[in-house]
Amino acid sequence: MPLTASVKSIRPLRFIQVRRTPLEKLFNSLVEQYHYLGYCRPVGEHLKYIVYAGENPIACMAWSSAPRHIKSRDQFIGWSPEVRIKNLSLISYNTRFLILPWVRVKYLASHILSQMARRLPGDWQKQYNHPIHYFETFVDKSLFPGTCYKAANWIYLGDTTGRGKNDQTGKPNRSIKGVWGYPLNKHFREYLCHAG
Repeated sequence: MPLTASVKSIRPLRFIQVRRTPLEKLFNSLVEQYHYLGYCRPVGEHLKYIVYAGENPIACMAWSSAPRHIKSRDQFIGWSPEVRIKNLSLISYNTRFLILPWVRVKYLASHILSQMARRLPGDWQKQYNHPIHYFETFVDKSLFPGTCYKAANWIYLGDTTGRGKNDQTGKPNRSIKGVWGYPLNKHFREYLCHAG
């Protein structure tokens, strides 16, 4: 049954971190069934969330270790290749964002992103014993304009090359994606560029 409501009417939302819990199978199943990319097992550091309105799941979000090299991100941060290798773990990458297809709540996506900016850093610190200072994601420009990220004050940084991390040809072989970033504090460059 469709859920048609306002964000105000379904708050407060509950953000349940489900990695290594009995709810992880539900998360994996929902993403596999309803996200256009399906489910892909994360590697490295990662956390998974199901967002609930009352007792009903309405959204899923996955976060993981950041890709090692993204030109527009690296230029925006201003770090050297050596510092990037050392500090890459201070970035979290939003790998999946799914609002379940029967949920019709205006501004829900940007509201969830804003709430995650408050929630995820503490959970990440607790799970992995180090902070994060920056979020990033990639939006397939052939499918989505990135409106919810823009509404949540993420910054559009440019586009990927469409070549992937193991490219041998120098030619695009996948869709171009918009690169979006979200600094978690005003001193993020100091933290990310710290070489000590």
